[in-house]
Amino acid sequence: MAFKTRSEYFIFSREQRKGIFVLFGIIIVLQLLYFFGNFNALAKEFPEKQKWLALQSQIDSMKMEEKRESPKIYLFNPNFITDYKGYKLGMSVPEIDRLLAFRKENKYVNSSKEFQNVTQVSDSLLNAIAPFFKFPDWVNNKKQFKVYEKYSNKAFAKKEKIVFIDINQATQKDLINIYGVGEAISLRILKLKESLGGFVSMEQMNDIWGLSPEVIKNLNTHFKVTAMPNLKKIDINNASLKELSQFSYFRYPLAKEIVTYRSMNGDIKNIEDLTKIRGFPVDKAKIIALYLNFN
Repeated sequence: MAFKTRSEYFIFSREQRKGIFVLFGIIIVLQLLYFFGNFNALAKEFPEKQKWLALQSQIDSMKMEEKRESPKIYLFNPNFITDYKGYKLGMSVPEIDRLLAFRKENKYVNSSKEFQNVTQVSDSLLNAIAPFFKFPDWVNNKKQFKVYEKYSNKAFAKKEKIVFIDINQATQKDLINIYGVGEAISLRILKLKESLGGFVSMEQMNDIWGLSPEVIKNLNTHFKVTAMPNLKKIDINNASLKELSQFSYFRYPLAKEIVTYRSMNGDIKNIEDLTKIRGFPVDKAKIIALYLNFN
């Protein structure tokens, strides 16, 4: 009885048998196509596409090589661009010379626009290199030096008496107490004072790199030259080239011009004679005269 029940599953009608035979036929045909069919013809139908794909892979590899070989540019202060650095950045020789001449006057550029005004570089080159400019912190954060009122109600504000300190007697701690003067700038002030033998005017704060106009104003409200320092004046008519070039306001080229002028015209009688020499900082003539002996 159980055997007959299983045999009933293998009893098919005529239509079912036809369907089974058709299914087997399709399977056999597909197997034959898989084993004996040539599918390479499909790839041969698009030879241009294959060439393009091969060329694209070559282009991608070349791009990767360019990225590896291209030098990485780090942030830098444009005031200290050398001839080689300027050449690598794409600057021309006249543009580099203009910047170096500007720096020889002990001046500094403090913005991209000022850099372009000095060097006269093109807009395209400026746009390419300006993102890598790094100026001192006080240039980028001038708003920090805003002076705020100590008292909100001016009717009850008391005027505090400011006690001035002689700039020639100021210590590093005294200088750092001024807002905007850090350790580095305070050392520059003391170093210049030591090299000159003392300051003769607060205007000399303009000669110190890194001091913004706001900070110089703060210094002038706390320091002044109360007494002239005991200066060891330079004998302008007998000093050697080395001695002249060691003076802070005379660089080697100017010292050389002074020695040449002396040899051709005789003794220098006063500061007016010095102003005739090429490269002499005329705007600082009154201050420089106090450090010189014309006798």
